[in-house]
Amino acid sequence: MVATAAAGCVAVLAAMLSLTGAAVSAGSHWTNYCQAIPIVTVTPEMWGFHAGHPITGATGTYARGHGHANLSARTADGVICQVNRARGKRDREIILSIGHLFNYSSHYAVKWGVPGNIIQLNVRVKHSTDPRCRVGTPGQVTIFASYNGVHRDSVQFSFPAACARHRRLYTGLDVVTNVPPN
Repeated sequence: MVATAAAGCVAVLAAMLSLTGAAVSAGSHWTNYCQAIPIVTVTPEMWGFHAGHPITGATGTYARGHGHANLSARTADGVICQVNRARGKRDREIILSIGHLFNYSSHYAVKWGVPGNIIQLNVRVKHSTDPRCRVGTPGQVTIFASYNGVHRDSVQFSFPAACARHRRLYTGLDVVTNVPPN
């Protein structure tokens, strides 16, 4: 059952990731951020997520990322991008590299009252257009992938004060994640 749920999540995640390359309707404002991150098909052995949609209005936020994790060795790799747009402010994009060792993972996690897989990755700012959030700043990203036919996925960005504008909790139907099972 877990394999079937994982395959379903992978298919949904691939569909959501393809949205970032889709054309935006005429007359809308869209900047192609996260260009440095290729859109890939996430396999069940990979972690990956898409949170939100490309920003087309005066405000918004979205994030996406993917990589590999060796759960028994507690190692990971990959890349994450997050963009925030505040009304009347310059857009703020950060690209994060993934630390070699991750903090935590579980196939038996419960979040939002539902079971799922969870992984907490150590990250470091690799590129930034936010003058407060400097290259080299460490942080953590926690990815929760619900299973058993329930969709309550989430992605949480945690940073020190310098990158406080990038602390986000993404939840809802436009958040699609994959975390490999232990």
